[in-house]
Amino acid sequence: MLDGWRAQLFARGLTTGTIKQRCQLLERFQRFTGEFPWQWRLADVDDFLADLRSGEKPISLKTLRSYSNAVAMFCSFLTHPGYGWGEFCERTFGDIPSQICFECNMPRHTTDDAVPASKRSFTKAELQRLFDYIDDLVDREYASGSKRWLPLFRDSVAFKVLLCLWASPAGNDHAGPGRLWPQSPRLRLRTVRRRPGPFAKGTAGSGPRRRTVLTVPEFDWVVDQLNTWTSGGMRANFATADRPSAMWPSERGARMSLGSFGDAFAAARDAVGLPQELGLHCLRHSYVTHLIEAGYDPAFVQLIWGRICGVFDVQHEAGNRAIARDGGAYLKLSITRDRGRVNAGSTSFGVRFAA
Repeated sequence: MLDGWRAQLFARGLTTGTIKQRCQLLERFQRFTGEFPWQWRLADVDDFLADLRSGEKPISLKTLRSYSNAVAMFCSFLTHPGYGWGEFCERTFGDIPSQICFECNMPRHTTDDAVPASKRSFTKAELQRLFDYIDDLVDREYASGSKRWLPLFRDSVAFKVLLCLWASPAGNDHAGPGRLWPQSPRLRLRTVRRRPGPFAKGTAGSGPRRRTVLTVPEFDWVVDQLNTWTSGGMRANFATADRPSAMWPSERGARMSLGSFGDAFAAARDAVGLPQELGLHCLRHSYVTHLIEAGYDPAFVQLIWGRICGVFDVQHEAGNRAIARDGGAYLKLSITRDRGRVNAGSTSFGVRFAA
């Protein structure tokens, strides 16, 4: 049964990692019940999920939904008449498998916002402190002759790309020089093409998709920094740059993982004394929050962010949304020092915010 379901998942185009996780969960559920699928009852899934929620480290609601959905999908496979498992089990064991997951015993997803309340956005002052610290650290390491300046430079640019283009730093590939499309004369928007890597998130049954990301004036300074990293030659400074296709190569040649970026981000966050609940993913929430604070209409933010069901990452409403902000600097101008000094032949490699 499990082999047949695994084949069905492969046929649907799901990733190997997703299939492995779901099959391992079903094996875990079978061990918990001590019975076979044609013997499973509604109370079995109730006891299984309740046990996971009542331990010393209870699983989150998101994980709970994922687990119950996996059991429900496996039962749907077993009960589909086209696969013949019902007839086989009745003939062989005198019992048939049935669906054991229904609305009455599955966690309901009633809101489009599943983000925990603790995962708030960064304030502008917090971003100021964080990126100033990282930029100064890059400069100090380079001035001392340490080789650590290059990985720190990579992390700095990657974090800012995550903030301004909400692109997972571990999910994109390098596609040669950065592509900058013409500015929109009316909205003053610039666009950046993203080439997804093999580990980028895609839709079910399909691979990761290329995306065109619009940058509003508050965030378009990141385009210059992204081009500095690609066409400016900074990425090429890695000895391993020609081996992987990753946008962010590691010192050992493999693609930088999201966990490695998370560790680097946490170290910088702790160094400047920011709360521990502010993780790497909070940069994505900050993008939407700060655009709404700047006076952009939520419908416009929804359009450029690519969401289907509205804007849900906002923690701070703008005081007056009737007046849209007409461009200008995202952060204060005191951090625009030495805007043009970052290039392939520069003697200093700090990455600064620029308006």
